[in-house]
Amino acid sequence: MAAAASEPATTRPVRVWMDGCFDMVHFGHANALRQAKKMGDVLVVGVHSDDAISKYKGPPVWTEQERYKMIRAIKWVDEVVEDAPYFPTPEQLDKYGCDFCVHGDDISTTVNGEDCYSTLKNGGRYRTCSRTQGISTTDLVGRMLLMTRDHHLDNTNGAIDNQEFAELHEKCPWTGVSQFIASTQKILEFSSGIERKPNDKAVYIPGSFDLFHCGHLDFLERVRQEGDYVIIGLHGDAVVNWYKGCNHPIMNIHERVLTLLACKYVSEVVIDAPYKITEEMMEQLSIDMVCHGKPGSPVPPCKDGGDPYAVPKALGKFKLLDSGNDLTTTILIDRIIRNRISYRTRNQRKESRELEMYKEVYGE
Repeated sequence: MAAAASEPATTRPVRVWMDGCFDMVHFGHANALRQAKKMGDVLVVGVHSDDAISKYKGPPVWTEQERYKMIRAIKWVDEVVEDAPYFPTPEQLDKYGCDFCVHGDDISTTVNGEDCYSTLKNGGRYRTCSRTQGISTTDLVGRMLLMTRDHHLDNTNGAIDNQEFAELHEKCPWTGVSQFIASTQKILEFSSGIERKPNDKAVYIPGSFDLFHCGHLDFLERVRQEGDYVIIGLHGDAVVNWYKGCNHPIMNIHERVLTLLACKYVSEVVIDAPYKITEEMMEQLSIDMVCHGKPGSPVPPCKDGGDPYAVPKALGKFKLLDSGNDLTTTILIDRIIRNRISYRTRNQRKESRELEMYKEVYGE
């Protein structure tokens, strides 16, 4: 009688740990999480509390509850650990069954220059991923402090006076200018690759989605209840500037595309979508429903004075939705402006440390 074939050995899923502040969650954070997920099977993300960030780094822009929620919505994240310790240890990784920790290839230190990951590095449980160049929370805060027209020109209609603008540029000349270089490869990496099924109900949402935040997220979560396939019609920079004013958008269209693609509720993004929704557009994208924010929220008319939603309304394919969250991009910017001294100090301190580390590495 032939011997029974041996049972194949079961392989335990590789659990990866990544932690951070994740303040003003952007596509740079999402890209780090995407890379970390590729190194294993399950991605566990530890998010630091407001108290920890304030102690070791400076005041966060977003509250801890906002940051917890935003990280849970990123499509590569499997689990979130709230109030994660600022200095991860082997014991912390063991507690959540994680094999190793992943962090960006930039040096992570506290305000006092302490290496947050020294223990894990010494124990061989540390991996690195590539940092996304051209984007950081520090950079975004700097753009809001400068409030330039398009973050490439000088300040002509800013929210701060010319003297303060000059001082900021003198101390951190790159801050306030988008340095991100877009590529089709990066879009492909962020795209889900999931095709729309024949019976999927497609819901179309136009907008700027600047500084993607919990207000946007709650709205998209509400929209997802209306259909199976959520299409974002992302307005171009010039269009957003036209209907929102001279300080917007803070993030350019390429940055906004990637941030949206990282959200688990978003199926597809139409880049530089037209402001007015036409019948041809409805047919081409096979749109079943067009949604807009809660009743009473302003909708600027088209340049010809018409209603941008006239067509879907006439077709009976328009719906107003209330997410119950009043947070807006303007409110976020106001947080920065009201506390500009604290955030300027935090930015300048971080930029000074980064410059010192750069000189140590490159000898310049």
